[in-house]
Amino acid sequence: MAVRLERDPSGHGLLPGADCLSRTSPVEFRDSDANCLEIGLVNNMPDAALEATERQFRALLDAAADGIEVRLTLYGLPDVPRTEWGRHHVSSFYSGIGDLWSRHHDGLIVTGTEPRAADLRDEPYWGSLTRVLEWAERNTHSAVWSCLAAHAALLHLDGIGRRALSDKRFGVFECARVTAHHLTAGLPSRLRMPHSRWNDIPEDALTSCGYRVLTRSKDAGVDAFIKQGHSLFVFFQGHPEYEANTLLLEYRRDIKRFLRGERETYPPMPRGYFDEETVGALTAVRARALSERREELLEAFPTALLTGKVTNTWRPAAARVYRNWLFYLCAQKDRRLKRGRVESGVHG
Repeated sequence: MAVRLERDPSGHGLLPGADCLSRTSPVEFRDSDANCLEIGLVNNMPDAALEATERQFRALLDAAADGIEVRLTLYGLPDVPRTEWGRHHVSSFYSGIGDLWSRHHDGLIVTGTEPRAADLRDEPYWGSLTRVLEWAERNTHSAVWSCLAAHAALLHLDGIGRRALSDKRFGVFECARVTAHHLTAGLPSRLRMPHSRWNDIPEDALTSCGYRVLTRSKDAGVDAFIKQGHSLFVFFQGHPEYEANTLLLEYRRDIKRFLRGERETYPPMPRGYFDEETVGALTAVRARALSERREELLEAFPTALLTGKVTNTWRPAAARVYRNWLFYLCAQKDRRLKRGRVESGVHG
């Protein structure tokens, strides 16, 4: 496989052939090769989504890594609230965030999490997250900020606040490629991308602060955008890493929260995701839930049946964007290695 983990969260130890991935074996990883990349994943997702998020990003990077070797290191912020299981999982299979400060990564990916506070600056992990942000600017060629992590980065960097939506922006939306950039090279003029969020960033606030919008949706707003500093920061309001059934499982979770009284309104169905037959079946589930609000009704939700009917229509575009990102990291690493050889008087 092109993507290898230092520590395998599946619990089976290192991946087959991954004994060369420990920090004591940099020669086997060929750190002097521009096609060997060190990437960190700071996974802040809630416990229920921890393993799925690891799997999603690893699969997307693997689909994107065309002849590129990626060594992926997982990190977790210590201030993200977790259950005993979550704390054990992170301590067993993740590197401590303190390890990040003394390392260089070619690229970094930082996920969001479910917000608990109206103001992101009141979240318990705000201090740790902003320190990661400042570290990434100095110690990576590029960093990806996903969903809530993107909103937090904008607030910290330029004081751009997110605005609450009247309802959850949820589904698979058609987006238009609006900027020619190496990250959008090879993308079709229109592509589909999943979104799942309660907040939005106004496009005029981004452009007035020097951000470049790469893709946008008429119905979902800005999708992907960038800002170039010492590091190229890439922001996604959508979720290119999602698997085919991620929105389905999230919809089922939201229905469960409604039935348990944890949310007041019945959740909206993800847009552009289900076929007509499925929409009809789920509309019937909704009608029954509204008349008989009890958790036992969740048994009528046909999870297994629907999993076989949803498809990942966004994977080709997602893999292309991440492939372009990896190519960018390789090019930047190659420049760094050549500059280092010149400065040391070594000529290859």
